[in-house]
Amino acid sequence: MSTNPEFYHHPQPFPLERGDTLRDLTIAYHTYGRLNERRDNVVWVCHALTANSDVADWWPHTVEAGRFLDPERYFVVCANILGSHYGTTGPLSVNPDTGEPYYADFPALTIRDMARAHSLLADALGIGGIHALVGSSVGGFQALEWICAEPARFGRLILIATDAKASPWTIAIDETQRMAIKADPTYGEPRPDAARDGLAAARAIGLLTYRGPEGYNASQQDHPEAHFTEPHRACTYQQYQGEKLCRRYNAYSYLTILDAFDTHDVGRGRGGMRRALAAISCPTVVVGITTDIIFTPAEMRRLTADIPGAVYREIESAFGHDGFLVEHDRLNNILLPFMTL
Repeated sequence: MSTNPEFYHHPQPFPLERGDTLRDLTIAYHTYGRLNERRDNVVWVCHALTANSDVADWWPHTVEAGRFLDPERYFVVCANILGSHYGTTGPLSVNPDTGEPYYADFPALTIRDMARAHSLLADALGIGGIHALVGSSVGGFQALEWICAEPARFGRLILIATDAKASPWTIAIDETQRMAIKADPTYGEPRPDAARDGLAAARAIGLLTYRGPEGYNASQQDHPEAHFTEPHRACTYQQYQGEKLCRRYNAYSYLTILDAFDTHDVGRGRGGMRRALAAISCPTVVVGITTDIIFTPAEMRRLTADIPGAVYREIESAFGHDGFLVEHDRLNNILLPFMTL
């Protein structure tokens, strides 16, 4: 169900939380289904790190009839995040001050900037109230920032494998990936394929945390008859995944989003995290994954406890953090009833 993105060009400069301003702002987005006459069937999906705005492309079996993002019932919207590779203003965009792409000079972003861009797009599309806001992983960061800024705008909140603040553990994961990228001698060069080897290494590091030991041990065992001198399947998998990302992404966008990830704290300027979360008044479901080592089930339960009336559900999966992408039937069984409460 892949479609081409649409583009919104914001007519005014866009100030960023850390002090810079984007003179030109373009937001790429996808929509599925139709807005009904009451304009009350909007479901907004916030995507994760290297995904794009085409939800049907990266989240299998969700934008389908009978699923929780059913395009026959809902008007599903997803905006590509600031700094990304897929059409929204980012490091490969042209800097109007120089006439050349930004590359490493792209200004620093925060998750709050990304959420404000979503709000701008919603206003431009004539969308007021949003039936349900959905965010997984870094998408959950965006969803929490947005709902904390505009709690009355949303009728339901779905948070999957995410948190209200970047933890030291997740920041350390990000820093390790940054170190890999910056160790590439081509990092900083003004070209779209700069730090390609570093990006491949960073992706391989990230995958270890996305899947975890159970996922790798279940899917990357060597063939029983393989000779001990043959490359291990786990090694070739890491190399393949690093190369695969390099074919579709760039190191500067990856770094920009990792840096923004680390700024995430819904309590900043709102009297602390618990006070910010206490302002969420809509029905909320928080979904954890049993083997997730990035956002552990214990952390998901703590997040649930801090949101008034929120309920916690858990997916049993061997695939760690990536379980929300793989276990689509189990996820749908949880979310489909919640969407129609």
